[in-house]
Amino acid sequence: MQPAPQVEATDQGEATDQGIPVIDVGPFIRGEAGTGAVVRAIETACRTTGFFLVTGHGVSPERTMRLYNLARAFFDLPEDYKRSHGRGTGLNGGVAFSPIADEALAATKGIKTPGDYKESLNFGLRLNGDTWPDQPEGIESAFRDYFSEMESLAGHLRRIFCQAIGLEPDYFEPAFENHLSALRVINYPEQELDPLPGQLRAGVHTDYGFMTILRSEASSGGLQVQTRDGRWLDAPSIDGAYVVNIADAFMRWSNDEWVSTPHRVANPPRNRKGSSRRQSIPFFVNPSKETVISCLEPFCTDGKQAKYEPITYGDYIELKTRQAFGR
Repeated sequence: MQPAPQVEATDQGEATDQGIPVIDVGPFIRGEAGTGAVVRAIETACRTTGFFLVTGHGVSPERTMRLYNLARAFFDLPEDYKRSHGRGTGLNGGVAFSPIADEALAATKGIKTPGDYKESLNFGLRLNGDTWPDQPEGIESAFRDYFSEMESLAGHLRRIFCQAIGLEPDYFEPAFENHLSALRVINYPEQELDPLPGQLRAGVHTDYGFMTILRSEASSGGLQVQTRDGRWLDAPSIDGAYVVNIADAFMRWSNDEWVSTPHRVANPPRNRKGSSRRQSIPFFVNPSKETVISCLEPFCTDGKQAKYEPITYGDYIELKTRQAFGR
C-alpha cells in the first residue's frame, strides 16, 4: 500500500485536520496504563462523528500486504476470467465477485443512482460464495489469514465498547460465536472516462452491521464522511492505521446514541495528476443471524424509551442487501 502522511497524536483522541480522532489502542490491548483514556476517547468519537482511526492495533503488516497484492493481481486479470469466478452461491465460505456497477449503495438511503464505479472480492466464514479462483495462487489463504487478524482486532474493540457503555467485558461475545462478518477487497479503477450522472465510486450509505474496520490508502477520490451539518470531510489516510466506524445495527442497539454516519467514496478530480486507482480492505463486523438487536439496558434507563422494536440481525441485513442490489 502507498504510504500516507503521518499524523502524530500526543493525547488520546487528538483529531486530525479532518476532525476524525486518531487513537492508540495499544495500551488497552496490552493492559497498560492509559486504558481509561483509550476508552474515553473512543466513546466520545462514537457519540459524535461515529468514525475514528486506530493505531497500535497489532495487525500483521505482512498478512495485510499479502492480501493487498494478491487481490490486486486478481483485479488485473481479464474481465471474462473475473466474471467466470465468484458468481455462484453454492459454497459456504466461498468467494463472491462483484463487477463494476453491480452494486449501488445509495439505494439503501432511498437514492437512485447508477451502479458504483468499483469491483470487489468478498468472503465470510459463514457466507455463501463460489469456488475460489486458481489465479493468483494463494488468494484464498491470504483472505483467511487476514480475516483471522481482523477477528482479533474486532474482539479488542468490542471489549473497549463494553467498558465505555458499562457492560461486562464479554457481553457481546455470545452474539459473535457464529458471526456473519465479511471481508471485502475493493478495487476502484482509474476513471479514464467521465462517470455517469450521479455515479460515484461508492454512493452515500451507512454500513449495515456492528462496526467496520477499514484499511485504506492515499489516493485522489477517497473516503468522505458527512458531518452533522451536511459537509463532506475527506477521511485521513495514515500508513498502518485503520479507520473504524459504527454501523447501523449497533446504532440501533445503542438507541441512536452511538452514531452510524453517512459516508461515500468520491470520484477523483478530472484535473488530477498521476494515478487515481485505489484499493481498500473493509472488514464488516457482523453478529450472528439469530442475534436479536434490541435496546441495550444502559441506553434505556432514566425514562428513555427504546426507539425500535427488536429485530434479528438476519432479517435486518436481508432488507439492507436487497436494497443495495436493487432487489
